[in-house]
Amino acid sequence: MPKSRVRQKKVYTPPTDIAPRVSTVSKRPSPTWVPASAVALIGIGIGWLVTFYLSTGNYPVLAWGYWNLAIGFGAMVAALALLARWR
Repeated sequence: MPKSRVRQKKVYTPPTDIAPRVSTVSKRPSPTWVPASAVALIGIGIGWLVTFYLSTGNYPVLAWGYWNLAIGFGAMVAALALLARWR
């Protein structure tokens, strides 16, 4: 049975007439309060959830019921949003 020929792929060379895109985002580092507040929000969120679960729903705020979960997870999501902007 005859063997098939192996095709050789061409090496890609980018076009030279197109200029690379220049981003308009500044490359300045973030202020120090960004990671500090993100870590604080993560700690607050975890602490809020642990307090809620260990107290079987009596603490931090009894009247809010399961909205305490939304507050704890909301704090952690806010920290994630801050960390997404951190440079």
